[in-house]
Amino acid sequence: MLILHDLLKKLKNEFEISRKANDRGIWFIYTLLAVILPFTSSKTSNLLRCLKTLFGFGWIPKNPFYRFMASPKIPWSRLWTCLWKMIPEPLTGDRLLLLLDDSINPKTGKKIFGCARVFDHAAKQNQSKYPWAQNIVMVGLLKTVKGRWACLPLSYRFYHMKKTVEAWGVKKPALEFKTKIDQAVEMVFSIAEIFQQGTILLITDSWFGNDSLYKPLNQGLGRDFHLLSRLRCNNTIYDMPGQSRRKGPDCPCRRGAPAHGSTPPAIACAAKSRRHGGRRFRNRRTRPQGR
Repeated sequence: MLILHDLLKKLKNEFEISRKANDRGIWFIYTLLAVILPFTSSKTSNLLRCLKTLFGFGWIPKNPFYRFMASPKIPWSRLWTCLWKMIPEPLTGDRLLLLLDDSINPKTGKKIFGCARVFDHAAKQNQSKYPWAQNIVMVGLLKTVKGRWACLPLSYRFYHMKKTVEAWGVKKPALEFKTKIDQAVEMVFSIAEIFQQGTILLITDSWFGNDSLYKPLNQGLGRDFHLLSRLRCNNTIYDMPGQSRRKGPDCPCRRGAPAHGSTPPAIACAAKSRRHGGRRFRNRRTRPQGR
């Protein structure tokens, strides 16, 4: 409890520049305690009931507390930065292991921020492929805690589809559209500003593992950044280009022969055709001979 007291005190100090520093700081740390305690689920109504019952805050009105929970004036950027600095020994073997992935959070209410009909590629046969859910892009820290690997969330972003952003700008203040790649790059840059020791190894799946993510991070972080991801089933790995034996104005070879064990171009095109509903791709490599 002494360690928890020191941590909550540092988070409370981030509200000092706020106009209502005392009220917001106290409400924030006691709300965190209500979330930690196994009293009930972490809904806003249950948290308010926990504050009144366990901590004796019977004077807290309902409407001001609900406005506080949805307030955009909470200094989340400073709170996240303060929380990152309190992580003991974040490096693993002189490397900062970051995990990047996106997930969906299904909801039932209609007036919930960030909800839309999102495609769920992992839906089962008895589940809807387009649930009403929030799409969240998250970056976490991979670290061994008591002998087991754990992922500590460091930052997250709500992903809004472009058509949702365009419809949002008609009724409410305009919201800038950002792809998942742009959100991931922004989060990794903000984390790299705090953890400046060691190299960064970003681990992700095959959807994020492409040049659109690697190129801006490599240019901004240099040799201190590495990307580890799975390859897609239609990727072809080539050897390094060798010396060209041809003499003439032809351009040198940009790549060598396909590496052993990689997907040949013809099989890759056929796999791509099956994923797109069986539509036939006009490719000279897959076209039968003699036609």
